[in-house]
Amino acid sequence: MTTPPSPNAPKNRLRHTLLLGTTAFLSAAVLAGCSSSSGFVGTEQVADRQPTDDPQSGGIIEYGHLQEPLCVYGGWIQETFTSRQILDSLVSQDEDGDVVPWLATNWEVSEDQLVWTLSLREDVSFTDGTPVDAEAVAYNFDHWLDGGNGTAAAHLGGFYEAAEAIDEHTVEIRLSAPFSPFLSTISQSYFGIQSPTALETRSAEENCRAPIGSGPFIVQAWESGQYLEFSRNEDYNSAPANAKHQGPAYVEGIRWSFIPDNTSRYGSLLSEESDVIGEVPAVNIAEAQERFNFKQFITPGRPVVINLNTEKGVFADQQVRQALSFATDREANIESAFLGTVPSEPSGYLSQSTPDYDVAAATEYPFDLYQANQLLDDAGWTERDEDGTRLKNGERLEVLFTYGLNTIVTPDGNTVIQNFQEQARAAGFDIQLRPLTPSEMFSGAFSGPDAYDAQVGYWTSPHAGILNINYRPGTEEAPNGANTTFLADHGVFGTIQKALQAPTSEEVTEHFSAAQRQLSELAPAIGLYTQTNTIAVSDELTGVWLEASQGAPVFHDAYFITEEEG
Repeated sequence: MTTPPSPNAPKNRLRHTLLLGTTAFLSAAVLAGCSSSSGFVGTEQVADRQPTDDPQSGGIIEYGHLQEPLCVYGGWIQETFTSRQILDSLVSQDEDGDVVPWLATNWEVSEDQLVWTLSLREDVSFTDGTPVDAEAVAYNFDHWLDGGNGTAAAHLGGFYEAAEAIDEHTVEIRLSAPFSPFLSTISQSYFGIQSPTALETRSAEENCRAPIGSGPFIVQAWESGQYLEFSRNEDYNSAPANAKHQGPAYVEGIRWSFIPDNTSRYGSLLSEESDVIGEVPAVNIAEAQERFNFKQFITPGRPVVINLNTEKGVFADQQVRQALSFATDREANIESAFLGTVPSEPSGYLSQSTPDYDVAAATEYPFDLYQANQLLDDAGWTERDEDGTRLKNGERLEVLFTYGLNTIVTPDGNTVIQNFQEQARAAGFDIQLRPLTPSEMFSGAFSGPDAYDAQVGYWTSPHAGILNINYRPGTEEAPNGANTTFLADHGVFGTIQKALQAPTSEEVTEHFSAAQRQLSELAPAIGLYTQTNTIAVSDELTGVWLEASQGAPVFHDAYFITEEEG
């Protein structure tokens, strides 16, 4: 039984000062030579308040979010934020990067690393009353790989062979080749477990807008363009091992409002219309650190990068790609655009919070205008047009640069791109910016090698295996839409495969480092900044945390506190 959110929940507003370490600390530490397996700014997530012995139950969390998902569950990170509220996964990942039990209580892998056997909890049901058992889990694996989630399929494709229920609460996952980050991979919310009955008996639209899971909340309503409403799952008792409590959520529900305007979203927190907001605008972060409980997570995986089209156009020439990599002061650009609140990311391949990040490979392209000019001269771009744009055989060095505005790139990120465009002029690049609307971005019309010379993208992943997704060469039989540089280098791909199939962590690191060095030489992408998730929480609310695989906000443990408790 579920209870719809009550519109009359009591609210007591308090203010509390909490300071977290600055993003500059993490960036400096990484560039000094130590990569991180945790994306949390500071050493740990700091609790909003000391938990009470008897947390208050009730109330509706008003949450203000930048972007509206396409579906509640799907392959975009925005959809993992919403699906994390309603779906349980097999495992979770804690702040130290360790995988801990969730629906799976324990697991083992065969000596040849090809068979994973997972034991499941025996007391969990989906909210439609059907059991979360081995048959359901096996069904979900097949569903993901058969078009149910393109991002899940991108992670496991080429490795997954079959899933089978050995008994009611034991499932066996068979692989065609060893896959070292298997557990870390399935800790992501792309791998949330849905009810097979719902997937088979309801329409695609119904399962898009209100998936059926076994998580702490249930989708109550979705007013497109305005908000999602989640109500508490009163029977919930299957939180992950790193949750703060077991049992149903303390709050009655969540009103997840879509507030794309930065000023309005932050203003909703100031005016007490929101209890929590995500994507805190850079201009407001200093104040948010002083006035609210501020949390920041630097997402592992591929950071926000400029992907260069290596198949067609000016960037088919490696020297031109390297020249643009040297041509701008990206560190100063990021510092200016984000007011020092988001770390610049020199690597075009992995975020500094990703395990097996290679610092030396990441820092091979500092700002060096002389080197950029020399490379362009060597590549034959020796003439200049009247406006300073370089010429080669009468052709201008023009770059069509596309990016999803307010989907992939935030308003603050848009400033970064405009700064990059202006700085690149000094080397002779004429960059033509083409912001894409959400419908254009997700239509596929701007995804092929004829559609752009450069395009901004990021891709979250808790491990360096993201390189396999982004740099597997596409073929006619097995196209790879995630390879947005269109690089087809089988040497790089072979090194990545060695990393994914390596039997020891030392060999995994060795091969992933080698792959990053190979990519750096080829220069198919240019790092800009880390993809981060920030939240600011009112002091009337405690227990909100960010999960460690992708930085999604978790509200299961959150509760309102009274004046006396504070």
